[in-house]
Amino acid sequence: MSESKTAREKVADKLYIIIRIAILVSVVFLFIPGLNPARISGLINRNLSLFTSGLSYSTLVDGFGRAFKKEWVDPATMKLVYASALCMCLGIAAQVAGGCMSLGNRKFKCLGNWITLIGSAIEVVCMSGIYIAYGQIAQTPKPKKVEPIFPDGFWVIFAVGITLLVLSLVQSFLLPKAAKEDKYEMESKYKLFLMFMPFLALVGVFSYLPLWGWRYAFFDYKVGDTLSMDNFVGFKWFTELIKNPATVRDIVRVLKNTLAMSGLGILTSWLPMAFAIFLSEMKNLRFRRFVQTFTTVPNFISWVLVYAIAFCIFSTDGFISSIMVNLGIWDQGVNMLMNGDHTWIKMLAWGLWKGIGWSAIIYIAAISGIDKQLYEAATVDGAGRFQRMWHITVPGLIPTFCVLLLMSVANILSNGMDQYLVFENATNTDAIMVLDLYVYKLGIGKGSISLTTVISMLKSIISVVLLFLANGVSKAVRGESIV
Repeated sequence: MSESKTAREKVADKLYIIIRIAILVSVVFLFIPGLNPARISGLINRNLSLFTSGLSYSTLVDGFGRAFKKEWVDPATMKLVYASALCMCLGIAAQVAGGCMSLGNRKFKCLGNWITLIGSAIEVVCMSGIYIAYGQIAQTPKPKKVEPIFPDGFWVIFAVGITLLVLSLVQSFLLPKAAKEDKYEMESKYKLFLMFMPFLALVGVFSYLPLWGWRYAFFDYKVGDTLSMDNFVGFKWFTELIKNPATVRDIVRVLKNTLAMSGLGILTSWLPMAFAIFLSEMKNLRFRRFVQTFTTVPNFISWVLVYAIAFCIFSTDGFISSIMVNLGIWDQGVNMLMNGDHTWIKMLAWGLWKGIGWSAIIYIAAISGIDKQLYEAATVDGAGRFQRMWHITVPGLIPTFCVLLLMSVANILSNGMDQYLVFENATNTDAIMVLDLYVYKLGIGKGSISLTTVISMLKSIISVVLLFLANGVSKAVRGESIV
């Protein structure tokens, strides 16, 4: 009997692999607009995913205003679609919970099977609700106005739901029942893995899923158009960067600004470490906390508010101009923000003021991890404060500094956009235009989505190459690597 149970458990373990893959596929379907089963009409935004359809009813029916007024579509039909999409999201969430429980002991697995079974049943029933709603849309008296569409991914998602439903039911019979006295247990490695899963999912959704947008680089795309072989242009926009003299001049100027400002940031990247050492050497605890808080708060101020502060201080009627005019040093106020000289240095100074306190936190944490016995031994040997800092604190912080330096080198083409957007004006636009700001203006301002996609692609590829090059240099010089 025990041998039979063991064999059944082995079969169940193999089936769990299929179940987990199917659950992963269901989760991916949540965020792919092209496979949204709730898009049963052309009036529904084609960029709407199943997750958004179940999350926001107003977004789902955004294009149905006229159809509702003319009674081409019954609002109850769209409420059925929304309710089905919402319940499908909940069903997939239940499948995910059941899949996570399959990593536990037998009692956990039994509970997970039933939760996956219930979630799959909910998903299949909700698919039926969407199918009914599509039938109602297809029978509208004005089909050309409503544009009924049978979703491309309907049967795919339906098949995945049926597969999970059947496999969960099979698992319930295959897996032996757990003893009543058993507790819900899971190995530590699986607990840590499940704790890491939400962050992995966020990285996948916000870092890797958007890479699907790289396809716009190979099409002659205009805002509102659709991608098809009619507007496929291959590598046209890649060659445009080299053939068009105006674009080449702009790219060279923008890269010069980008590399210059990033280079200044890298040259001053040791300042947060020095500031952290300075804070750690303060003996007055209250004063240290005050200084740390005072220098960390600017990080939480948006760049719009930073510019507002700069305007209050450096504008024609600002604080400095008012003082200089009242003292008789200046005849009239001077708007120092409209001065285009030394733009790179100014941007570096504002960036340091805003971020040095926040950047020092990681070094402060690293300092707290240095063995205190090293300082005690150095004191006994007669080392002074600066000797202890130079021979103990600094070497202890070098590994952290090198990791952050490598990341800075990898992101040398990514300066951000907010700071330069708010400080840009007619006098400094040539010196302040960095790559991210250029892409924003080219894409949003001029509507050149394809060209900006090409630039973003090349920037990402260059950043990855620089990361591995810097990692190789670190490994050759220090004997350590971060990749």
